[in-house]
Amino acid sequence: MIRLIDIAPYLCRVDATTREALARLNATDHLFQLVTDDDGRLYGTVTDGDVRRAILDGASLDEPVGRCLHRNPLVGHINEDAANAEKLRKIGGYKAFLPVLDADGRVYEVLVAGARDKAAIKTALVMAGGRGTRLGERTKTTPKPLLDVGEKPILEHVLIALEDAGVPEIFVSVHYLADQIEAFIRSRAGRARVHTVHEGEQRGTIGALGLLPRPQRDVVLVVNGDVLSAVDFNAMAAFHTRHSYDATIGVARHEIDIPFGVIRHTSDGLFERIDEKPRIGHFVAGGIYLLGPGFAALVPNDRPMDMPELLNEGRALGLSIGLFPIHEYWRDIGRPHDLAAAEQDHKP
Repeated sequence: MIRLIDIAPYLCRVDATTREALARLNATDHLFQLVTDDDGRLYGTVTDGDVRRAILDGASLDEPVGRCLHRNPLVGHINEDAANAEKLRKIGGYKAFLPVLDADGRVYEVLVAGARDKAAIKTALVMAGGRGTRLGERTKTTPKPLLDVGEKPILEHVLIALEDAGVPEIFVSVHYLADQIEAFIRSRAGRARVHTVHEGEQRGTIGALGLLPRPQRDVVLVVNGDVLSAVDFNAMAAFHTRHSYDATIGVARHEIDIPFGVIRHTSDGLFERIDEKPRIGHFVAGGIYLLGPGFAALVPNDRPMDMPELLNEGRALGLSIGLFPIHEYWRDIGRPHDLAAAEQDHKP
C-alpha cells in the first residue's frame, strides 16, 4: 500500500473541463483525480475508465468534469488506519485507491494499492504484412510500415510506443517486402524482444495471430502496423481487466459533415424537420485490439482470417467484447492524404 501525502497533483477543481482533468490525470503516476470544491471538500472521483465510459455515452472532453464523475466513492477517515486498509482491500486491484477525509470532508491523503503497472501486457502483435496499395508509388519498393513519418519509420513509432508501455515481447507479422522489415528490426536497438512472423501467404487482418506460439494464456495486444497513436496501452489493459472482457476494441471517433440539409420524416413519409448540414459521428475500429485467450483460440493456423470474422464469431459464441474510446492522438495511415497529415503532425 502506498500513502500519498502530497495530494495536490491529484486534486481537480469541480469547474474544470474533462479535458483539463484528463491532462492532470495523465501527468501523475496513478490514473485518477479527486474532484473537490474550493475548500478541498470531495465531490467525487474521476478515473481514465470513467472518462472513456462517458465518451461512449456521448460526452465531449470540453464538457465539465462532472459529466464523468463518480459521485459516491468509498472513502476513509483520519485515524482509522485498520478500517481504511480493509476498505482498500475490498476495492481490489492494483490500481485501487481510497481518499482519506478529515472531519470536514476535506481530502487529507490518498491510499493507493500499488504503483502503476508497466508490464500489464506481456505480448503484442504488430500487423505489418499488407501491401499498402492505396499509397501508390510510395509503397512500390518500400513496405508501408517503413515509410518515414517525423524522421523515423511508422513501424519504429509503433515499436517505441509498445516498449514505452513495458511490453516485453513483440511479434511483427511480415509478408510484402518482408526482407526489408526484417533487416530494419535486426538493425534497431530496442528494449523488447522483437520477432518476425512470416505469412507465407497473406493471412488477412488477424490470421497471423494463429502463427504465434500456442497456447496464448494471456491477453495479446494487436496493433495495425499503419496506425500512429498516443493511446495508453496500460490504461486499455486496466479497462479490459476491470470489465472482465474477452476482447476490447480501441475505437476512434470519426465525424462526417453532410453538405446538404438532411430531411427527418415519419415512417409514413410526413416531414418532421430539416437539419441543415449536420455533422454525423461514429465510433470506428482504431486498429488496436486486446484479445483474450478465448479469442486467440478461435484463430486458425492454416487459413486467412479477418478481424471482423473473428469478432463476429466470438460474439456468436457468447464472448464479451468491450469498446475502449481513444481520446489520445490517433491517425490511420491508409491513403496519401493520411500520410501527408501524419507527416505534418510530426514536423519538428
